[in-house]
Amino acid sequence: MNRIQRLLTAQNKQGKTCLHVIYTSVNRRGRTRFLPGAIIVPCLLVLVTACGPAVNQVKPQQTVTVNKAFQTQATPLPTVPPYRCGAWASNNAPTMFSTILILAKLTQNIKGVAGATAAATVHFAGGDVTLTAPLPSDPDGMVSFTLPLQGRQPAALPTTVSVSFTTGGTTVQCSPAFFTTQ
Repeated sequence: MNRIQRLLTAQNKQGKTCLHVIYTSVNRRGRTRFLPGAIIVPCLLVLVTACGPAVNQVKPQQTVTVNKAFQTQATPLPTVPPYRCGAWASNNAPTMFSTILILAKLTQNIKGVAGATAAATVHFAGGDVTLTAPLPSDPDGMVSFTLPLQGRQPAALPTTVSVSFTTGGTTVQCSPAFFTTQ
């Protein structure tokens, strides 16, 4: 407690606190009545509270120093592979007896690779089916495989398709295509 709080809560000879004496007064007949300026007490309490010690003081943060040798320890960026490819299905939720396309694209340094041969393997629940592209990749590096499903995959069972490209003696595996029959 600070001095003002002790002063306001201390009792006088009659057992009254300082707040009680301020808040009430005795009229000529000896009866207690409220002071007309009773609003002063709440204002005084706000003042006492506002003048109290600060509870949440901000503490200064530590300064962080980065050692210059740290940058020489960093791992170098990985090299970008010369070829990248990906595959996807034209419909990822076909019916069991529909025909879909499996599309794939091969790039070298973000440009399509023309003339690459492609092969795909569809992994059905009952066994794998191999597909070959009728033509090599076009100037954008794209190929498409026609896949008649013919009810070979049960409904709600995901199917994946592995695709690879061969160009200049190099074989590149693509990220697989997938679909789930409905």
